[in-house]
Amino acid sequence: MALPKRKTSKSKSRKRRTHYTVALPGASFCPECNEMKPPHRACPSCGYYKGRNFFRQAPDTEAVAED
Repeated sequence: MALPKRKTSKSKSRKRRTHYTVALPGASFCPECNEMKPPHRACPSCGYYKGRNFFRQAPDTEAVAED
């Protein structure tokens, strides 16, 4: 097997790694409440994803007490 003739210097390896960047996660707006949310996830503020509610809201204790 072939071996490198010389040790790769710090500058050479760092120059090569300049293009290894981490992409920032995207963000989108929820169509229901217009809050920022991660893409392909349920909205943390209203719980909707693709027009369906995935978080069950607890019933209001004040509304139940009034009845």
